Amino acid sequence: MLLDRIHSPADLRGLSAEQLETLAAEIRTFVVDAVDRTGGHLGSNLGAVELTLAVHRVFESPRDIVLWDTGHQAYVHKIVTGRREGFEQLRQEGGLSGYPSRKESPHDWVENSHASTIISYAHGLATAMSRNEITDRRIVAIIGDGSLTGGMAYEGLNNLGHAGSRAIIILNDNGRSYAPTVSRLGDSLARLRLDPRYVRSRARFEKLLRSAPLVGEHLERGFEATMAGVRDYFEPPAFFQDLGIRYTGPFDGHDIAGLESALHDAAEYDGPIVVHVLTQKGRGYAPAENDPIKNMHDTGSVEPGSCAAAFTEALIKEAEERPEVVAITAAMPDSTGLLPFAERFPDRLIDVGIAEQHAVTSAAGMAMGGLRPVFAVYSTFLSRAFDQVNLDVGLHDQPVVFCLDRAGITGSDGPSHHGVLDLVLFTKIPNMTVLAPSSYQEIGVMLHDALDHTDGPVLIRWPKVLPECGPDEVGAGLRGRKVRAGRDVCILAVGKMLHPALEAAAALAADGVEATVWDVRCVKPADREMLEDAAGHPTVVTVEDGYKAGGAGSLLAAGIRECCEERLVPRIEILGVPTQYLDHAKADDILARLGLDADGIRSSALRAVRAPSPL
Repeated sequence: MLLDRIHSPADLRGLSAEQLETLAAEIRTFVVDAVDRTGGHLGSNLGAVELTLAVHRVFESPRDIVLWDTGHQAYVHKIVTGRREGFEQLRQEGGLSGYPSRKESPHDWVENSHASTIISYAHGLATAMSRNEITDRRIVAIIGDGSLTGGMAYEGLNNLGHAGSRAIIILNDNGRSYAPTVSRLGDSLARLRLDPRYVRSRARFEKLLRSAPLVGEHLERGFEATMAGVRDYFEPPAFFQDLGIRYTGPFDGHDIAGLESALHDAAEYDGPIVVHVLTQKGRGYAPAENDPIKNMHDTGSVEPGSCAAAFTEALIKEAEERPEVVAITAAMPDSTGLLPFAERFPDRLIDVGIAEQHAVTSAAGMAMGGLRPVFAVYSTFLSRAFDQVNLDVGLHDQPVVFCLDRAGITGSDGPSHHGVLDLVLFTKIPNMTVLAPSSYQEIGVMLHDALDHTDGPVLIRWPKVLPECGPDEVGAGLRGRKVRAGRDVCILAVGKMLHPALEAAAALAADGVEATVWDVRCVKPADREMLEDAAGHPTVVTVEDGYKAGGAGSLLAAGIRECCEERLVPRIEILGVPTQYLDHAKADDILARLGLDADGIRSSALRAVRAPSPL
């Protein structure tokens, strides 16, 4: 197999066109097999095969700096940079990351799994190269798969154009983002405009026009106006030109020879340039090509029994009774469970693209106008819009509902996807109500209560999956729920941590320690009755699956101390995630390692109960 001979980008450069075609097919088969075994991102990588091969044949990574946005389209990059064997353990503990990783290879510059950032990295690296007078290294940033819908990408483009920084931006347009009109003549003009001979000839002609006596300036302006008209007629990319960035394309992203020619020419341009490439997401794999929703972007979906399914059911029910309810997504209607809502209410789903900041402020405007916006987003992605949540929603006391999926330790997607910051960040917004369901059924109850709440924003956070429960195991409103009574220790469990806390309490009983267990439900404002009850125990243990420092436990501990007044404050043990970046592994394995499983909670509670009293 030809793929067996590829251990580094240098191994690609001696291959013929026929061999490259064979290699591309072998890579697609390899990627499909790997993702089928371990899960991961499929469609975006199948669409980027030829593009990746062309990039690594033209540029000399890692001397030339190749940057990926989003990082989930970099599987082929990993394969050709010597990591093929690692795909046996893709996204598994101790194995290959699903994103570029600086720890894995010098070919990976940015551990980028959040979108729309890479042009800013390119601007920063280009600035450093210029300041250090380094002229023999190229900076190549591949952006696509919707990333150009994010506002930060345009901020980066604006600064690249303003500075005239030397960088090559490859826009991998797979139909999920910016897609200008394509025509044969437009393609020919694009190739002509990129050709270095054309660039030099045009520069000489413009200089000649400027030197004409009296009318030189007018002639040059007329020439520019004519060229602009031609560009605007055949190519929408005048947008890039207006930012000071040369544009070329669109090119066939599956034609390696054509891509190499375009990239060689782009490498000679002394300034920022966008090379627009058209690719097919999921190419070469029929199930992905025929998936109308997301071209098998990844192998996950909303499954029955998942929290996303619970949210879907609840939101549709609420929307049927509340015509003012609208749903917002940042380019993830499928993963957050909003597709059934869109089918039922097609004019009430707003997809803003990968633009969380805009989504939040837009939601504030919707609420000001009398709507009840519900923003469904992964926990890790809402942290990108903290300022907007704080000052655009919170400061204006707007009743926006934030529904955070994948909260807490998420597992195989690694450090950038763990939702461990939301309890730290959003509990600090003065009028924010924060809810954490412990069961599938609680999600619907909390969404209903959140939409009834009109005094400021509400945030509901849940993991990927929660267990189901009976009708007598569901709380209501902003109150906690006392699940078990004991005298020796009170365990305050947040969200999914209720179930390991109950297991720990059962084990503690065998140790002769009787535990009270509360389902906190409402982290902020915490239930006063719950805090008073906890304050009556000699020992309190709080448990959460977010950062320990400044999280829910800190807030609950402060509330308990306020309840004590003249009484002795109980010993309080706060359990949570340490403030560090955690690699990918199964979520339950990570939680167990951090002492956030039943055994860990039991051990911590025993230590706290048996610790000597302070003098």
